[in-house]
Amino acid sequence: MKQKALSRTSFNFPNQEKVYQGKVRDVYFLKNGLMVMVASDRISAFDVVLPKGIPFKGQVLNQIASHFLKATEDIAPNWLLGTPDPMVAVGKAAEPFKVEMVIRGYLSGHAWREYKSGKREICGVPMPEGMKENDRFPEPLITPTTKAAVGHDEDISREEILSQNIADEKDYKELERLTRALFQRGTEMAKDKGLILVDTKYEFGKLPSGEIVVIDEIHTPDSSRYFYLEGYQDRQDRGEKQKQLSKEFVREWLMANGFQGKDGEEIPDMHEGFIQEVSERYMELFEQITGKKFEKADTENIEARVENNVLNFLKGQE
Repeated sequence: MKQKALSRTSFNFPNQEKVYQGKVRDVYFLKNGLMVMVASDRISAFDVVLPKGIPFKGQVLNQIASHFLKATEDIAPNWLLGTPDPMVAVGKAAEPFKVEMVIRGYLSGHAWREYKSGKREICGVPMPEGMKENDRFPEPLITPTTKAAVGHDEDISREEILSQNIADEKDYKELERLTRALFQRGTEMAKDKGLILVDTKYEFGKLPSGEIVVIDEIHTPDSSRYFYLEGYQDRQDRGEKQKQLSKEFVREWLMANGFQGKDGEEIPDMHEGFIQEVSERYMELFEQITGKKFEKADTENIEARVENNVLNFLKGQE
């Protein structure tokens, strides 16, 4: 039986105030200070939402994110109160900082593309000479980006964040401290599973109490890049590509089919075989990253399932 994907939602929960649709998540804000975050099956690459959903992708992302939020709440407070449905997280609404805290342990992805073009600085942070793709940095680099509502996120330096009042110095120091602590914990947890956490991003918000908390996903394959630990050094020594556990394979497929999100480019047709492959890769990612078996949720009537589970959860919060 063909599995169904949830690409769009249009719920109307009790006390609903407004809805925000991100690239992947639909966020429902309630009057009582709660947020219902639905991880849809949409998939984005190069800051473009692709036209077809990937079955089970939302479930994978939501369950990985909740796994890591619970595993890091001792070092970084977060917004999460519960996960009433495989695709849903409910938590406390926070005023987001309009910046994504990207941290890089290795010279990969965007940082490598900048480096290869001759740049030796990213977001105002110097990168050492003599490195090759996927080499480990002596110390992880924090390379923030703006959080664009539409279009591409842009690199931004610490100085620009402060001068543009995106965060004051005290808050920004705390964002950096939490980013480093989370990355260290994520690195240790990845190593336990035979993986390397290459780079990732964190988003933070401030509660009405003034407390800074982690919001959104952490350490998922959408927000992070992982390498397999076994054979990493051998592959580096031989100048071979690293074995990755991330959605980089989606980007590579798009690039091979002539799409990098640039003006005038057309998104290639996502045939059923490709969609099935991406779905299976996401489920494999879940099991590798968490060490748990992936249990497929029933996709026969996803909207009704999600709505019923959320309504029952919200009754318990009254």
